[in-house]
Amino acid sequence: MDRTKRRRAVRPRRFVLSGVFDMRRPDLLSACGRSDFGVRRGEANVARSVARGCVALALGLGAIGPVTAEDWPQFLGPNRDGTSAETGLADAWSAEGPKELWRVPGGIGMAGIAVRERLVVTTAQDDREQFVIALDLTDGTTRWRTPIGPAYENQMGDGPRATPAIDGGRVHVQTGDGKLIALSSDDGRELWRRDVIEATDGKEADYGMASSPLVIGDRVIVTAGGPSGTVVACDAANGDVVWKAGDDRAGYSSPVLRKVGSGDAATDQVIVFSAGMVSGIDPATGDVAWSFPFETPYDCNIAAPIALDGDLLISAGENHGSVRLALTASGDRWKAEAVWESLGPRAVLRSEWQTPLLVDGLLFGFDNVGSAGPVTHLTCIDPATGKSRWREERFGKGNAIAADGKLFATTMDGDVVLIDASGEAFRELGRARVHGGTRQAPSLADGILLIRDDAEIIALDVRR
Repeated sequence: MDRTKRRRAVRPRRFVLSGVFDMRRPDLLSACGRSDFGVRRGEANVARSVARGCVALALGLGAIGPVTAEDWPQFLGPNRDGTSAETGLADAWSAEGPKELWRVPGGIGMAGIAVRERLVVTTAQDDREQFVIALDLTDGTTRWRTPIGPAYENQMGDGPRATPAIDGGRVHVQTGDGKLIALSSDDGRELWRRDVIEATDGKEADYGMASSPLVIGDRVIVTAGGPSGTVVACDAANGDVVWKAGDDRAGYSSPVLRKVGSGDAATDQVIVFSAGMVSGIDPATGDVAWSFPFETPYDCNIAAPIALDGDLLISAGENHGSVRLALTASGDRWKAEAVWESLGPRAVLRSEWQTPLLVDGLLFGFDNVGSAGPVTHLTCIDPATGKSRWREERFGKGNAIAADGKLFATTMDGDVVLIDASGEAFRELGRARVHGGTRQAPSLADGILLIRDDAEIIALDVRR
């Protein structure tokens, strides 16, 4: 696409996509028809069979390979939900903030940071090229740096959007213009690349390709948004396309692996939050088990769906709101139904780009007021009822992860904030200004909090 023409079509209004970046949106988007994967609201017609499960077992499908509690190997951490099992973390810090271990130049970009076996990886760009940079967790020294394409320019924010995934000796990344690439984690050598836009007969999303790669066994999966595939699974070893599913536009969320349903029917599905709906997909075959319409203005479905005891929480900004979905199977059919929904300008949670966090049975999230407006509250919700437990008015735009009963938040003002996650009331445990404004969620590995902005990558010691 001619970038000059694209810039002329956009008015300068700032907001964020994919949980990771600054962008602006078009004044008008054409009214395009939405795919519903051939199902009605809350109901699915795709068969689920024992044979499919056997295929999954034969392929060895599972979440990203074994990790330690100290790893953060992909978008939103070990379970792709923004939480870590680490303990022994700080209970407070002063205005000076946690001890800084190192600070190194990074680059422009909207990707988060992945960490595995003390290898720190993210994507960024300078004025010439997009690149992947790998650092040592101990001291921030560069292990390798690999160019992956020309600099990506977009008036909604420059640079790559997607967070890398580290698994099986490979680093999987996606460029802002839709090139899915595998590199050797040892030395950064390029192993293969696949143009996922071309593979699905699609076109670049208005705000860039934001889907962070999901690795399941020997598959790497991204949302692509073409008419021949909303989502595409490639062979992690060589990039060959294994399956494609759906025909909805991509939106700006990233696929996640979630266990849905209950009892004997409970099963792992790839959950895809695309431009106009959320869908559950068999990871082995690509069969779509169910879909539930959830259309947000400007295709801005961004936050990752969260698992709630076999159900799912879906949330979006633009004054859309949230819904808890129950997924049930009857014979060869799946059905998605709303347990509760809170929609519109008075919704309890409107996740503009931040993925809500489930901590000890409570949901914590950033509630953005209006249509990408400047006011954002931090809120705690009872997921059983959808009712608010507390709300900190005008907390500000930011992002957060959870560990050891606390939220570790970063803000657009450059603060790193520690918050009690007991759910009784909002209680701030520490705040310090340590970075440039950022929308990326921090990462946590071996007691080290990693933060990036458009200039630097910073490591803070948050151990007690």
